[in-house]
Amino acid sequence: MKKLLIANRGEIAVRIARACADHGVQSVAVYADADLNALHARMADEAYGLEGDRPADTYLNIAKLLAVAKRSGADAVHPGYGFLSESAAFAQAVIDAGLTWVGPSPAAIAMLGDKVQARKLALKVGAPLVAGTADPVKNAGEVLAFAEAHGLPVAIKAAFGGGGRGIKVAWRLDEVEGLYESAVREAVTAFGRGECYVEQFLDRPRHVEAQVLADTHGNVVVLGTRDCSLQRRNQKLVEEAPAPFLSDEQRARIHQSARDICAEAGYTGAGTVEFMLSASGAISFLEVNTRLQVEHPVTEETTGIDLVIEQLRIAEGLPLSITQTPVPRGHAFEFRINAEDVGRGFLPAPGPVKVFEAPSGPGVRVDTGVDAGSQVPGTFDSLMAKLIVTGATRAQAIARARRALKEFRIEGLPTVLPFHRAVMTHPDFVSGDAFKVHTRWIETDFANGEAPAMRPDPAPDTALLRTAIEVDGKRMALGLPAVLLGGLSAAAGTPGIAAAEAPAADAAAVAAPVSGTLQGWKVADGDEVAQGAVVAVMEAMKMEMQVVAHRAGRIAFSVATGGYVAAGATLATIG
Repeated sequence: MKKLLIANRGEIAVRIARACADHGVQSVAVYADADLNALHARMADEAYGLEGDRPADTYLNIAKLLAVAKRSGADAVHPGYGFLSESAAFAQAVIDAGLTWVGPSPAAIAMLGDKVQARKLALKVGAPLVAGTADPVKNAGEVLAFAEAHGLPVAIKAAFGGGGRGIKVAWRLDEVEGLYESAVREAVTAFGRGECYVEQFLDRPRHVEAQVLADTHGNVVVLGTRDCSLQRRNQKLVEEAPAPFLSDEQRARIHQSARDICAEAGYTGAGTVEFMLSASGAISFLEVNTRLQVEHPVTEETTGIDLVIEQLRIAEGLPLSITQTPVPRGHAFEFRINAEDVGRGFLPAPGPVKVFEAPSGPGVRVDTGVDAGSQVPGTFDSLMAKLIVTGATRAQAIARARRALKEFRIEGLPTVLPFHRAVMTHPDFVSGDAFKVHTRWIETDFANGEAPAMRPDPAPDTALLRTAIEVDGKRMALGLPAVLLGGLSAAAGTPGIAAAEAPAADAAAVAAPVSGTLQGWKVADGDEVAQGAVVAVMEAMKMEMQVVAHRAGRIAFSVATGGYVAAGATLATIG
C-alpha cells in the first residue's frame, strides 16, 4: 500500500489522513463543492473535487470516487464511516478496479449489513436476541400485524442501514404508518435502499457494544466494550469505554457473542457488534457495523491500539498486533461536537465556524474536521469534532471532561456543548453508584433548560462555477466559487448572486425550522389545515424533521418539494 484514497469527508477523513502519515502511506482526499476549503481537503497530501454538493453526486458516487483513485494513482481505498462504508457494491467495485479495500470482504458486508440476515446468524451462534420479523416487511400493515402480535413499542429499522439512521420507534398503533414511511425515506436517503424490518423495542435500554478486530490469518480479538446509551434521535452523543456497571457475566457474554458472530461470518477488519441491555439485565443482539465507528477513539485510549493503523495492517495482509482482549488502561469518554441547537430540540444548525478554540492538557484529545473559518454545510452530517477525555478512573475522566468542556469555545453557530456540560453534572450519568441513562433518557428524563441559540448567519453559496481555460496550449478545467464571482460582479456594478432569503417575519408564514431540503408536503396546496398539524417534512444533515402549522387556516405553498431553504425562510403561508 503506497497511496490511499479516503472516500469520505470531515473529521474521519482527517483522522485517516493522520494515520496514513503515521503509517508511511500517502493520502488522497476528495471533496464536494461545499468542502473546497475543508480541513480534510487541506490535510491530505492531495485532494480532488467530486463536482457536486449533494451526497448522491459526491461521496456516494462510486464512479466518481474510482475515477479519482485512477487519476491520483491511489492503490487502496478507505471508506471511513457513513456514506459508502457499509456498501458491499462499493467494496466489490474497489476490488474489481484492482485496488486494496480497507475493510471486510464484500460477502461479509452483505451478510452482516443485511440486518435480517445478521439476526439469523446471531441466532445460529446462540447470541441473545429479542423477537423480530424473519424478513423485511412489505408495508405498514405488516408492521401493525407484528405490533398487535408482540405488543408495543416496536422498532422499525432500515435493513441495510446503520449508525442510527432509518430507525423509528412506534409507541402507538396510530403512528405506525407515518413512522414506517419516514423510516423508508431516511433509509433511501442515507443508504440508497428502503427495506425495513421490525423487532420488539426494549423500553429504557442501555446501548452496549464490543469492538472487534479480525485479520486474514484467522485471528479474531474483542478489544473491549463501550457504552453508547446517551442518544437523541437514535444518534449517539456521548460514549465511554469500558462500558460501566456491567457484571462479569454480562461482559463475558457480550465479548463471546461478538467474537462468535464475527468468526462465523468470516469477518476481517475492524467491526462493532452492538447489543441492547434491558433494565432487567437481559441482553439482546442489535446489529453489526462493518466499519470503523465514530466512537473508536475511546477504545484506542483505553487499549493503546490505533484502530485505523490496524485496519491498514489487516488490508496489507499482516497479522493483528494484539492477540487477546487487553486489560483496560483507565476510562475514556467521547463527546460528539455537533452543529445542533440544543434549545430547539437538537435541530441541525449549519453555518460558519467563526471561533474554534479546543481544550488541551492531561488526558485531552480533540479529533476535528473543522477549524476557525470553516463552513458547516447543511447537506452533510452535523458532526464537527470529537472531544475525547481519558483518566485513570471514571471519576478522574469525569473531572477532566468537566474542565475540557468548560475550555472548549466555538462561536458562529449553535453546538451541543451546553448539553455536554449539563450531562457531566447530572447524577443519572456521573454517579458512582448507578447508571440511569438509557437510549431515550434525553426525551424522557433530561430537563432541557437550554434557551434556543441565535440563528447562524446564512451560509454563503458554496457552488463552484466551472469553465475551461487554456494554459500554455493545454486545456484545463477551472472551478471558481460562485460567491467570488458574485462579489466581483457587484463591485463592477452588475447584478451578483442573490442573497440568502431573510428569515420570515410575516405572521402567516410557515418558517423553515432548519436549513435543509423540503422532502415533501403532507397536505395539498390550498388545503385547510389545523393548528399543530404536520404539513411538511424537511431533511437536514441526514435527519428528518416535521414542519407543523403554527395556526389554522388555508395553506399556500411557497417552496416546491426538493427545494433547499435557509432556516427561517418561508415555506408556505397560512391565511
